[in-house]
Amino acid sequence: MPKRSRSTPRTDARLPDAELEVLAALWRHGSATARQVRETLHRHRPMAHGSVLTLLGRLQTKGLVARRKGPVGKAFVYQPTRSAAPTYRRIVKDLVQRIFGGSSIALVTSLFESKPPTPHELDALQSLLDQLRTQRSKPEKRS
Repeated sequence: MPKRSRSTPRTDARLPDAELEVLAALWRHGSATARQVRETLHRHRPMAHGSVLTLLGRLQTKGLVARRKGPVGKAFVYQPTRSAAPTYRRIVKDLVQRIFGGSSIALVTSLFESKPPTPHELDALQSLLDQLRTQRSKPEKRS
């Protein structure tokens, strides 16, 4: 495994739940102030403003978040330094292994039982399935 420098961000590192939720809020917003992050998380994880600032500081130290001076007042605007996709993939892969015994079908079944897809989501899923079938049916190119 290649060594990483201390300055290289690790989006695949296991983050504590609170840090991951703050980072996910930034992925949804693109960029946000600490207040906006706190307001986003308030319904399911109420936090003091200072707690949000602490978590943002930890994420910045880990290289997962950058900050810049906001346009007004003393507030900083935070933004993620990496895309969400690698972290989402790692979390889902871990969930499938630990909870569903490696069965992605069991995960999807459980998901749809707890939150049935809308007609629009069903159309999007069908399109994704069609794309996956097309990709699998193409012969592999050999170099």
